[in-house]
Amino acid sequence: MKDNEITALFEEWNNALQTGDPKEVSALYESDAILLPTISNKIRHNHEEIEDYFVHFLANGPSGKIDEANVRVFNDTAINSGVYTFTFEDGNTVTARFTYVYRWNGNRWMIVEHHSSQMP
Repeated sequence: MKDNEITALFEEWNNALQTGDPKEVSALYESDAILLPTISNKIRHNHEEIEDYFVHFLANGPSGKIDEANVRVFNDTAINSGVYTFTFEDGNTVTARFTYVYRWNGNRWMIVEHHSSQMP
């Protein structure tokens, strides 16, 4: 397992954002994943709630870029944490700290935990 395989999962997620389809994004999360989102105070506990968050987030036309990534892999679990910046269609940007926790399900890496908090 190489770090770039894990960082490539962010690109897959970011590409899903570009589709504008919340189902495309939520499909990258395990059915019991937890999302602590950037621009909502509500914790999301399942695909339905995660999809609901992305309906609103995607309406702003976000595109993400990792500024710093720190990858660690432990058997069938991988963690990528650091800082990323989103640019929105209106030109606004948000920089946030992130943690993605992935689990290998035998076929692919799935997001089981995603925490994103705007920089103070």
